[in-house]
Amino acid sequence: MSELENILREITPLSPEDSFLVFDRIKASFDFPYHYHPEIEINFIYKGKGYRRMVGDHTGEIGNIELVLVGPNLPHCWANYKCKNRKTHEITVQFNQDFFSQSLMQKNILKPINNLMKESIRGILFSTETAEKLKDSFLNLSKMNSFESFIEIMKILNELAVAEDKTLLSSYSIELETFGDHDKMKIVHDFVHKNFENKITLDDVASLVNMSNVTFNRFIKKRIGKTFVNYLNEVRISYAARWLMEKNLTVFEIAFEAGFNNIANFNKVFKSIKKTTPTEFREQFKGVKKIE
Repeated sequence: MSELENILREITPLSPEDSFLVFDRIKASFDFPYHYHPEIEINFIYKGKGYRRMVGDHTGEIGNIELVLVGPNLPHCWANYKCKNRKTHEITVQFNQDFFSQSLMQKNILKPINNLMKESIRGILFSTETAEKLKDSFLNLSKMNSFESFIEIMKILNELAVAEDKTLLSSYSIELETFGDHDKMKIVHDFVHKNFENKITLDDVASLVNMSNVTFNRFIKKRIGKTFVNYLNEVRISYAARWLMEKNLTVFEIAFEAGFNNIANFNKVFKSIKKTTPTEFREQFKGVKKIE
């Protein structure tokens, strides 16, 4: 069953002939359901302190200024929470995944943007400093003609690509990770995602790629910057978080379906990764409209 099955698939007005669309709106509230679409989206929100951001399995309260890049097919929404301002300024830029051709993206000058697009599959939150720096660029977009706005968006993307203090929002991506066909990491990735609900040992995965445990530990630390146990826990918690949002199972049932044989350990690992308990996490998504 697809993890997107019970989430609204938005049909955007962006046509294949369009380079991008810019939506410039003053909003009294955010009421669009938790949704996804294949288009890539930049969201700039001004004077929205107190709204809740939901991107993939991430949730957080936003400040006065917000700048987020949402990748293709990543569920997201901004929801009413504690915000008292009824004149929040929202500017959204949408463009197709093929906005840049693959050959163009391999050019040295565009490699930072290419890397940015790859990271966008988890959603990227930019710092307040970056948002403030680009505020005038966003506020002026809808006042420009098509070509001027095209150039301005290219400048914005370049600034986002080289910006510091970027935060990846959603935990490990379930469906969108890509590896080379003969990449040993792909073998590990596929095995873990097919078997995460079962007991998996270091011996299992090390032998799968013909490595000793010591060599495999070095390999995976170099590739993804974490131990195999941490990687496996993140995958399991990623599935558990989505099920907490989408399924009517108890926390106990979800823990065991995600591969944890001890509810106390599940709660501990979940809180260390998501900074909240499973019950609190589910509660945060209760007020979010979904299309069932």
